[in-house]
Amino acid sequence: MSKIVLALGGNALGNSPKEQLEIVKKTAIPIVDFIEEGNKVLIVHGNGPQVGLINLGMSIASEKNNSIPSFPFPECGAMSQGYIGYHLQNAIGEELRNRGINKSVSTIVTQVVVDKNDKAFSRPTKPIGNFYTKEEAEKIIKEKGYIMVEDSGRGYRRVVPSPEPIEIVEEEAIKTLFDYGNILIAAGGGGIPVIKEGNSLKGIDAVIDKDLAGEKIAEVIDADYFIILTAVDKVAINFRKPNQRNLDKIDIKEAKELIEENHFEPGSMLPKMLAAIKFVESKAGRTSIIGSLNNARETIYGAAGTIITR
Repeated sequence: MSKIVLALGGNALGNSPKEQLEIVKKTAIPIVDFIEEGNKVLIVHGNGPQVGLINLGMSIASEKNNSIPSFPFPECGAMSQGYIGYHLQNAIGEELRNRGINKSVSTIVTQVVVDKNDKAFSRPTKPIGNFYTKEEAEKIIKEKGYIMVEDSGRGYRRVVPSPEPIEIVEEEAIKTLFDYGNILIAAGGGGIPVIKEGNSLKGIDAVIDKDLAGEKIAEVIDADYFIILTAVDKVAINFRKPNQRNLDKIDIKEAKELIEENHFEPGSMLPKMLAAIKFVESKAGRTSIIGSLNNARETIYGAAGTIITR
């Protein structure tokens, strides 16, 4: 039996609630395969597109009707945790029942402590929301004052601060429920970012990288594997260039060298690599895998994707 944390990329979950619900039904199959074999699984998911759309929708509604309040990012993050978690637990629960497996699957609304002095607040890097053309992005910059950047050749997106996760507020509840055999969905979208002010936790406008938060949770539950499922089949150097090279298996020494050579984009593959390395370094015998959500089964079983070891 292994303890596994699966991190699902928000961009790989579809562009609408309907599309997402269909995708997670397919994703649930290899997840439940793992559970049926006796493994314990915890799921973390991204929310970049979803939280951006929620925030945009709330902003438009507020602009059109003054009686509708605008919603800040912490609340939008909580909403995204709820609706993505609902889809995941719905799909996984159905697949469990189809196989006659009596296990509980639940979503934990998760807060994650960050440092209010984190340098990320002065250097936004986390892409959220829709993809836009250069012309559309320039219009949004002029009208809303957002920071927009080109994202891996796919178009322009808004970027927001992405501070480092320091502490999982609900870690004791997560660990207890996981140890009792529950299938959990936690730290959705990297968790709701909060800062400590005395005994209070105050939500702050940011999106924590879900892979770095997932790595924190993987350490909390003492996981054996940390598997990141995203929109690409393998980690690659010279990405989208004629000399692109996909990586099958690398050790942490080589991974760090590639990071030093600036092969990975901030807000995209870089945090995935950093999280994978940190998990492998945290304890002997741990393995990270980065691969495609479309090849979830093969990636989960180590037959696809990029394997990172000591």
